[in-house]
Amino acid sequence: DRLAKEGALFANSFCANSICGPSRANILTGKHSHKNGFLRNNSGPFDGSQWTAAQALQSSGYSTAVIGKWHLKSNPTGFDYWEIFPGQGSYYNPVFKQMGGKSVREEGYATDLTTDKAIAWLDQRDAKKPFFLMCQHKAPHRTFAPALRHLGTFNGVTVPEPETLFDDYANRSKTLPKNEMEIDRHFDWMYDAKLRNDERDGAKLPGPNRYGAIEYKRMTPEQKVKWDAHFGPQNKAFIADFKAGKLSDKDIVRWKYQRYIKNYLGTVKSVDENIGRMLDYLDENGLAENTLVIYSSDQGFYLGEHGWYDKRWMFEESFKMPFIIRWPGVTQAGARPTELIQNIDYAPTFLAAAGLTAPPEIQGESILPVLKGTATNWRESVYYSYYELGEHRVPQHFGVRTQTHKLFYIPESKEWQLFDLVNDPQELVDQSANPDYTKVRGELEMEYNRLRTLYEAPTYEAYAPKRR
Repeated sequence: DRLAKEGALFANSFCANSICGPSRANILTGKHSHKNGFLRNNSGPFDGSQWTAAQALQSSGYSTAVIGKWHLKSNPTGFDYWEIFPGQGSYYNPVFKQMGGKSVREEGYATDLTTDKAIAWLDQRDAKKPFFLMCQHKAPHRTFAPALRHLGTFNGVTVPEPETLFDDYANRSKTLPKNEMEIDRHFDWMYDAKLRNDERDGAKLPGPNRYGAIEYKRMTPEQKVKWDAHFGPQNKAFIADFKAGKLSDKDIVRWKYQRYIKNYLGTVKSVDENIGRMLDYLDENGLAENTLVIYSSDQGFYLGEHGWYDKRWMFEESFKMPFIIRWPGVTQAGARPTELIQNIDYAPTFLAAAGLTAPPEIQGESILPVLKGTATNWRESVYYSYYELGEHRVPQHFGVRTQTHKLFYIPESKEWQLFDLVNDPQELVDQSANPDYTKVRGELEMEYNRLRTLYEAPTYEAYAPKRR
């Protein structure tokens, strides 16, 4: 809220590929996935020899560092200092991989530790040089595990459910009911693979002490005591009601949703606190007036919308991503730009802010003209690609979005999906076969093909799943 009040919050910010590692590669390179070579989470390792914003800034005299989540199956390049989580990292007592190859497990909570390390680097950097710091939190990646101090924050609160929590997936692609990321049918594995059968069958929920089992196993005995004191009574009460036949199928979904969303909110609360710590540091050290601060993510996420958790789809909840930028003297305080921006725009924006020029192969655009109010002929559409090979049974798909409509194609089922974002913002009705949308579909197909040509997108077959 503070950053949004003091800077600009973009209303139409999107990722180019809604999955962790590829999105981070988009950010570093300013290029779509097929151009930077990191198409899916099991791609890799990321080719760190290619141009990145970090390398360009480093070679131009900036001190550079990345701390926290990396998730690119490689060691960072272009950074004077790095300390990263192996893979996704852990919330509790995480391991940090350090320069030189040493890995150290540290007691504490990942969001706090990441900020501690980022501030420590700022303290010891060469103060005569400008700096570029990527402070990259694991949070709020699932499975959400709040800091112990936030476990009871939402006790007694009933968080409003999304209107589409019980989406029936009618009037859209035939692939949607096959997706395996429903809070209803697929949420049990998020807890513990070793649940006793009587707890798993039907309820698909954890017994006492089981929620967040991956993190639970990492905790110290003292941490477990506090965790158990919070979750144990809740789980016991639920299982008693379930076995007594007091809960309908929808009651169970609602219980799971409340558990899910409260743990999300608790996890985010630590992010909020630590962003505050970073902003306070800039103020206290006389850096705030000459530092560009960006808050963003690697994609959006479903928080029960369409009955889902996770991301991947080009539907708004996972396609949209936060983007707040504060730059005193450049961004207007409280601005709410509506221009379409994408994470391939970050790298050229970093360079433009430093007075540098991006190489011609960069596919993104600097957003500085938007910030300064001098943008002319800004893009009217963004392109999306998703290349994963069936995880959660979400098919590969590719699309275009304008200010008012969205069109995407699913090669596996040979389906087009067209949504009117003005009249159907929740994307509940595909209009691709509606005669009233014939003109709109034709225009969107032309724009889709134009973007595929512009970005030199591969054929659908080039990265398609291999059939056995």
